[in-house]
Parts: sequence; structure tokens; C-alpha cells
Amino acid sequence: MADDLLSRMRARAASHPQGVDAVFGLVVVCATLFAVRFGPSGRALGAEDLVAASLACALIATRRRWPLPVFWVVTVVSAAFNLHAALVAPLLATSVICTYTVASRTTRRVAVVTGAITILTVYAAVVIGAGRSWTDPQNAAIVAWGGLAVAVGGAVRSRQADLAAVEERARQAEHNRDEEARRRVVEERLRIARDLHDVVAHHIAVINVQVGVATALLREEPDVAEEALAHVRQAARTVLADLSTVLDVLRSGEPGHATEPPPGLSRLASMLDALGAAGLRVEHRQEGEARPLPSAVDLAAYRIVQESLTNAHKHGSEPAARLRIDYTPAGLAIVVDNAAAHRRPDAHGTGHGLIGLRERAGSVGGTVRTGRDDGGRFTVSAFLPVTPDLADLADRPDRQETRT
Repeated sequence: MADDLLSRMRARAASHPQGVDAVFGLVVVCATLFAVRFGPSGRALGAEDLVAASLACALIATRRRWPLPVFWVVTVVSAAFNLHAALVAPLLATSVICTYTVASRTTRRVAVVTGAITILTVYAAVVIGAGRSWTDPQNAAIVAWGGLAVAVGGAVRSRQADLAAVEERARQAEHNRDEEARRRVVEERLRIARDLHDVVAHHIAVINVQVGVATALLREEPDVAEEALAHVRQAARTVLADLSTVLDVLRSGEPGHATEPPPGLSRLASMLDALGAAGLRVEHRQEGEARPLPSAVDLAAYRIVQESLTNAHKHGSEPAARLRIDYTPAGLAIVVDNAAAHRRPDAHGTGHGLIGLRERAGSVGGTVRTGRDDGGRFTVSAFLPVTPDLADLADRPDRQETRT
């Protein structure tokens, strides 16, 4: 309760700084006049005291808005009044307060200079106005108050600078967290889009071809048409199962969660069978000894082969393609080529397939090159590196159990 009340009071004071300074100036003026009237001197207040009190109150109320101008005004006015009336207390106090304000709001050099000016002008005015000796011990209070104002103001300035630096670091850290969160969201959306494309595009292409075959042969060769429709049903089941897996991952809300291991080159045979049933003859050749691959590399290899053969089936001039997979000590090389049609490979597509190939390879540090060779064949050449650390990870028993 007390903390809430104090917080509200601080907030209200912060929203009305000049009002607070006006009240503060009134308190300072009243206190100094009270000390003059009822202190050891017991001096009666004169007209100069009331005028000085009014000026002091106005200067204190405006010191935070114009620190240096107010400082110079109070320095001149204080010197003039002290030379004339000697020891006008409200203005002496105002000089110290304004010196503190300058020290807390400007640089250290300015603070030292203004502190020295305050001490020298007040010292000289008091000595001349009050008739004191230059070496009077009472004058030490002027030096002490001036030095104290500069020191306290400098400490407050350093404290405020530290707080501002901490707040800036906190704001920057929060900004970086937001940027990182947005970046991860974008990456996740791209990954989901890539997975959906890889899952759907291949099977839809197979279904499209088989439906065409079934439509063309339904009357003349119903047995062949029935077989084509069976392939359509199988492809539809497969794409539904793959979509279900992707949706399960999205619904789980847990990154990496999956109901079954991701596909890899161990499913290459079934992929080639499905393409063969769709009418694409694939001449498959493997070089090097096959070995377990890291799951990310295995998945990327499977998707690259799937997308490359699907494109060959959709855009090639002949229903045939060649696939070469080379296991090398440095990684896995994949080459898919087919007789290219005269039109561009993506003339009837969205172009997402080739982009997806590069993203797939890039996600594991690999590269992809595509293009026509001199013989008019379209070639997709990918290389996926397998570092020794990743290879060791792929050879772990738990990884092997997952693959089986």
C-alpha cells in the first residue's frame, strides 16, 4: 500500500517537474529566511531579502529547463546582491543548487568550470560585501559548498548515465530477441512450405499421369486402366499419410516431433517403383559403398532425388531418366539427368521445385547445380557433405535403430 502510494507520488512529480521545482524553491527560500531571522544573527528581514527571495524562487523553479542560462543569471545576481547587501542567504543557496544542476546535466569539464566560477564569485562578493578578510576561516564554507555541489552533481550524472546504458542494453536485447523470434518464424514457415511441396508435388504428378493413362485405356484395355487406377489409389494413400505426418508435427507444437522417422534413401526403391508405375523409367546406378547418413543429409538426399525425378517426369521429352548416387569419403553426390524438352523445365510449374532443391542442399551445407548440357539433357547435380562428426552421429546405435 505504502509502495503504491509512493509510486503514484513519484509518477505525479515526474510529470510536473517545474511545479516540483517551484515548491522546492519556496521551501529553500523560506528556510533561508527563517535562518536569517531566527538564527544566531537575528537580523530583521529587509526589502533586499524579499526581492532576493523572489528571484531565488524563480531561478530554482526554472533551473532544470535552462541550466546554464539560469546559472549565469544567479551568479551575476548573487554577486551583485552580496556586494550591496552582504550575505543574501536565498541567493547563496540558489547558487549552490544551480551549480549542482549544471554539474548533473552537463559534462564533467563544464561542471568543474561552473563550480570554480561559483566559488570565486561568491567568495569575492562575500569578502568584499561583508568586509571579511580573504583568509577568514568562515570563507572555507563557500569552497566546501561549491565543491560539494560539483561532486554530488557529477555522481548523479554518472548514475544516470549508467542507468541509461543499462536500459539501452535491455532494449537492444529485447529487440534482438524479437528479431530472432521473427527470423525463426520465417524459417519455420519456409520449412513447412518446402515439406508440403516435396510431399505433395511428387505424388500429385504420379496421380496425374496414371489418371491420364486410365482415361486413355479405359475402354480398349480395361485391365491396364485398372492397374493405373490402383497406382493412383496407392499414390493417394501415400500422399495422405505424408500429409498426416506433416500435420501431426504442426499440431504437436513440439519442434522435431514426428510420428515416424523422416524418409531417407532407404525408401529409394519404393520411390523408383512408384515412378516406374507412373511410366518413368529410371536407370539407377550407385557408386561407392552405401553407409548410414545423418538424418538431415539422408532426408535432403531423398527429397532432392524425389524432386529431380518428378521434374524429369513432368518436363522431360522422354519417359526416362538416369540417377547416379555416389558415396564418397567427403559426402554424397547425386546426379539426375534426362532428355530435356525444348521449353524451359519450369515453363508449366511454379519454379518452387528448383528453389526447394537449393534450400534442401543448403540446409546441410551442400550445393546444387542445374542446367542443360551440350547434348540437350537437363542435369541436376547435387553434393551433400558429410563431416566426420556427422558421420559418427549417423553411426550411433540409436540412429541405426531408428532407421530400421
